Amino acid sequence: MATITQLSQLDLNATYSYADYLTWQLEETVELIRGKIMLMSPAPNVRHQVISRNLLLAIGNYLHKKSCQVFNAPFDVSLYDRRKSILADREIYSVVQPDLCVICDREKLTTLGCSGAPDWIIEILSPGNTKKEMRLKYALYQENGVTEYWLVYPYEQAVYQFVLNPDSNLYQLAAMYAGDDIAKPYLFPELHIDLADVFAE
Repeated sequence: MATITQLSQLDLNATYSYADYLTWQLEETVELIRGKIMLMSPAPNVRHQVISRNLLLAIGNYLHKKSCQVFNAPFDVSLYDRRKSILADREIYSVVQPDLCVICDREKLTTLGCSGAPDWIIEILSPGNTKKEMRLKYALYQENGVTEYWLVYPYEQAVYQFVLNPDSNLYQLAAMYAGDDIAKPYLFPELHIDLADVFAE
């Protein structure tokens, strides 16, 4: 079997597994959502990177010497139905690279990334990925049991905070932050994130 080094060697309409994904040697960064190849947006712009860095610093400083850890992209997160036991790579059909994610269960960490749902995921939107993040990943994170999900809007300087309802297993909009608000994660209420600092140029 030929080594996959170019997207043109793949059928974008086919369904692939995480095992397939692990064999590819592509220059482009891709994600798998329910077995379908999703092209990542072009390299993040400076604004996106500044916001990601500022969030990483705030969260990382808070979690220092705590059991939970924060990771930033590129970092593979393979997802499977949380009601099932850990599956073989060939039975996993979703692997994503969130901008930031917090993982508290160290058993989910592998040499390749995270196997299973992180506790908290943050996606920073850009013009090229808005639909994917808002629809596809929202549904994927919800059904896989990601407890907290933040959508960050760089140009509106806003954060939408979604928290999984344990009774319905559906996301509820817990808060909308904007401007110079202080954002407080549901999972870490003592962590106060000043959005004025996050969105500072």
